Amino acid sequence: MTLENISANKSFGGWHKQYTHQSSTLNCEMRFAIYLPPQASTGTKVPVLYWLSGLTCTDENFMQKAGAQRIAAKLGIAIVAPDTSPRGEGVAEDPEGSYDFGLGAGFYVNATREPWNRHYQMYDYVVNELPALIESTFQVSQQRAISGHSMGGHGALMIALHNPERFTSVSAFSPISNPANCPWGKKAFAGYLGNDTESWKQYDSSELMKQSTQHIPALVDQGTKDDFLAEQLKPEMLQAAANLSGYPLELRMQEGYDHSYYFMASFIEDHLRFHASHFEV
Repeated sequence: MTLENISANKSFGGWHKQYTHQSSTLNCEMRFAIYLPPQASTGTKVPVLYWLSGLTCTDENFMQKAGAQRIAAKLGIAIVAPDTSPRGEGVAEDPEGSYDFGLGAGFYVNATREPWNRHYQMYDYVVNELPALIESTFQVSQQRAISGHSMGGHGALMIALHNPERFTSVSAFSPISNPANCPWGKKAFAGYLGNDTESWKQYDSSELMKQSTQHIPALVDQGTKDDFLAEQLKPEMLQAAANLSGYPLELRMQEGYDHSYYFMASFIEDHLRFHASHFEV
């Protein structure tokens, strides 16, 4: 597979780079960002944190705003941030141009409905194609953690719950915790998957956590002043599911914080250290 390096910026002794490649899973050109800490240039294979961003975001938002590179460099962790949906010529868009469906809003599912199923296979891309590409190209190990924000927090939790053998730990900021039961999730799932609500449960973290028997450590931070807290995010449903199955979830309600990158920047060091503590030395 051919990678094209489209940008490179030195940061805290390491490198932040953007690449494009032709995705066989999504049937379009995709872009991702990777931060390679200085340890990766010494011959050491470093673990990877996969970061999934939220609605309207791209690979750039987290890398530019969260301030993760400083601590990632200290801990020797690579960070990979894919785009949030397929894009480009021939990729279906929401005809109404809404921000919460279509471009920028792939919801990390494998779409089954036309025309979305031609390109919107984000689950398979994040779980299989992208890690295989990263591990065959860069100086990284097969130790993986996953994290994300909002729609990406939903994606990180859901993917980790389906694939506990592939990830050492999972974390999220302000995740859409019960998407089958909130406006954002209902719209996306109906559009991508159809009206069979039973099929939605395979992508709902609260539903998956209720039934989970193989556990990995999970950290979730949620701001108490988040405008989307009650209607869209529903962290109480995730906590109830963890209580039911005995899942090792640490849910922290952070007083006064909202949904923005100011919130993420405030606690990203905690999350990176959390993941580092579960990587094998």
